[in-house]
Amino acid sequence: MVSAGKTPPGTRGALDLSGVTHASFGRRFGALLIDWALATVVAAVIVDDLRANPWPQLGIFVLVHAFFVGLFGQTLGMALARIRCVSIVDGGAIGLPRAILRALLLAVVIPAVINDGDGRGLHDRAARSVMVQR
Repeated sequence: MVSAGKTPPGTRGALDLSGVTHASFGRRFGALLIDWALATVVAAVIVDDLRANPWPQLGIFVLVHAFFVGLFGQTLGMALARIRCVSIVDGGAIGLPRAILRALLLAVVIPAVINDGDGRGLHDRAARSVMVQR
């Protein structure tokens, strides 16, 4: 694991966390609200009554989040908030397997609210990612 501002010795191409501006909680939360609202709109088109069946909303959120973060490093909400999710290994997109893990843990909520000194939640630590400001 990479700690604040330190790249482990022998890690080739690792992102130096001291050189990045971490995304603030406000930007992260704003992006999450935008993405959740978009997932709600799409789910409302698919399902008759979201109050009776809220699971499609969560499923759409997880799928869209994993796809866009995995391949492009950001969702629409993140783009509007001017933040990105990047790999601590190389600074690029985290890829689909790690993005799926990150999205599933984000959906559970608890890992997202347990943060370290860098503001990285357990979902970011598990996916070896960090949220940065663009």
